[in-house]
Amino acid sequence: MYLKRTLETFFPKAAAQFPVMLVNGARQVGKTTFLRRLAKSSRTYITLDDPMALSLAKEEPALFMQRFPPPVLIDEIQYAPELLPYIKMAVDRDRTAGAFWLTGSQQFHLMRGVSESLAGRIAVVELLGFARRERMAGRQAFAPFLPVPKEIQRRLRSGGTLSLPQLYAMIWRGSFPAIAVSAKMDRDLFYSSYVQTYLQRDIRDLARVGDEMAFLRFLRATAARSGQLLNLADLARDADVAHNTAKQWLSILQTSGIIYLLEPYFTNRTKRLVKAPKLYFLDSGLCAYLTEWSSPETLEAGAMSGAILETWILSEILKSWRHNGRHAPFFYYRDRDQKEIDLLIVQDGTLYPLEFKKTASPDKDAVSHFRLLEKLKMPVGPGGVVCLAAEYLPLTDAASAIPISAL
Repeated sequence: MYLKRTLETFFPKAAAQFPVMLVNGARQVGKTTFLRRLAKSSRTYITLDDPMALSLAKEEPALFMQRFPPPVLIDEIQYAPELLPYIKMAVDRDRTAGAFWLTGSQQFHLMRGVSESLAGRIAVVELLGFARRERMAGRQAFAPFLPVPKEIQRRLRSGGTLSLPQLYAMIWRGSFPAIAVSAKMDRDLFYSSYVQTYLQRDIRDLARVGDEMAFLRFLRATAARSGQLLNLADLARDADVAHNTAKQWLSILQTSGIIYLLEPYFTNRTKRLVKAPKLYFLDSGLCAYLTEWSSPETLEAGAMSGAILETWILSEILKSWRHNGRHAPFFYYRDRDQKEIDLLIVQDGTLYPLEFKKTASPDKDAVSHFRLLEKLKMPVGPGGVVCLAAEYLPLTDAASAIPISAL
């Protein structure tokens, strides 16, 4: 079963302007399926997972280009960066829009080659796992999430209902297409295979992991910190690895689309801010698997219940931006007095503050830290608390309780 992705609206518009399109994202988020669906039978498909194709691409890139002329879809381009200069030459000879479609799963390994070879010729978009809206077949696409009343009300009209058990079942299973759209797929088997494959194919090659058990400890320690301020020293200590190793592995997780680091917001006028980022897993199911919650019920009742809900909310809002081809202008605010705002969306010079709470009855205290933004001397737009409330109701003149079904 194929479910339409929000990115389908943006991608053809970009492909009509650039000769090369690159779709980035973690393994198994549906990049190939997405592009093959859009391409239909109009372009040749070749995957560099095929050893024969990979050998040809690396050893005889000119011959590869002759054998697979545009329009072409090349899957897992990061395995053969040798192709990039030849793609550049082909584009410079003929700047036909959309000639080359590429996918990549390891941004940091690929971006240097892209920036050197294809600057000005390529558009890069990112695909994450399924957003909740994408799983609701037949629902209309939505613009990037902003907590303005008109947008929230529009979302609520088509958002359906989402009970607590349904919500945590969705969080526990995660957003990878293979398990998000098929209730028959064994969740533990999928994630076990995913972690093993990820270790064997990606991390071992790129980070030269000698001790796979150490990396698994690191993964689990990282997952346990989703939704928390990043303390690299504590993370390295708990995983029993060197500080520099933890830093390298964390960078790989980030640039491979496994985690997201939310940076703090600060200006020159504001000096009382913590500068460490907050860490989030981009897939709540993988996070729950690595932290060994055996069911949605134990996850909902357990110690990570609030943190993993925050993780899921942040990833859903992030998907609404990235799947529309937009950069996500996301930050968090936290001062040295530990006063925090979970998310600031900065749009056109205006700050839109959001809190994430596992409560059905938020009060004014839930948005009391929004007052801290006055010291930034910037316009502050509508904000709110994304929570389990049944209705969209005002808490103050500028903040509301936002039902989670608006996501």
